[in-house]
Amino acid sequence: MLKVAVPNKGSLSETAAEMLFEAGYSGRRDPRALNVADPRNDVEFFYLRPRDIATYVGSGALDVGITGRDLLLDSGSEAREIASLDFGESTFRFAGPAGAFDSLEALEGVRVATSYPGLVGGFLAGNGVTARLVALDGAVESAVKLGVADAVADVVSTGSTLRAQGLEIFGPVILESSAVLISARDDLPGIHTLQRRLQGVLVARQYVLVDYDVPIRLLDAATAVTPGIESPTISPLHDPEWVAVRAMVPRTETNHVMDQLYEIGARAILVSAIHAARI
Repeated sequence: MLKVAVPNKGSLSETAAEMLFEAGYSGRRDPRALNVADPRNDVEFFYLRPRDIATYVGSGALDVGITGRDLLLDSGSEAREIASLDFGESTFRFAGPAGAFDSLEALEGVRVATSYPGLVGGFLAGNGVTARLVALDGAVESAVKLGVADAVADVVSTGSTLRAQGLEIFGPVILESSAVLISARDDLPGIHTLQRRLQGVLVARQYVLVDYDVPIRLLDAATAVTPGIESPTISPLHDPEWVAVRAMVPRTETNHVMDQLYEIGARAILVSAIHAARI
């Protein structure tokens, strides 16, 4: 039975649970449950702190897990990323008092507060900079004002929280992070099925099916707009001058594609959601 680690709380937890449900797996009904068996799919889920998942998977205690790329790199675990899951995006940057720092090299010898000492320390070392890391468990934005650090390294979205503390972003991006599927092995029974199912959920969320009718003389122009994944499906209609076309298109382009098809001369343009897919 494949042993899968799932975040039990935090920003990754809800979306991870939704993805697994859409992929056909049974999840926990009691939020206090620490593990749930899914014998139909030969899987058992273990609900753990996101920060601990890479450690459990890297040690071999669990086979595969869902966690953040940032947490994986910070952990020093032997687990590795086997797939990106395209949610939980975050960006790590350096920040310091306005005008105090203008480059990564300016951090040489100074105190840098962070909740990710492994990740930040590795980045600094890889760039030949030696700083004194101050490890904090969250809320690092206050570290400079309270005098325990000279700069910080943290997740940045809009930067408004940093600016409220008199800090400004500087230097290169440390990491673009998102949720990832991790494992220390790739030869375990069930792991490729899990990976394909999750990839199918991502495809279903990113694409829609577009169906439309178009005159044969306009078919080339229409299918240039909707080339599909490999190729669109073309079906004859009762009227020999017309055909029906079906193709997958990116969800974000739906209305733009519909507008183009209508201008070309397609009619009866319909859009359907995709609930699951294998590409």
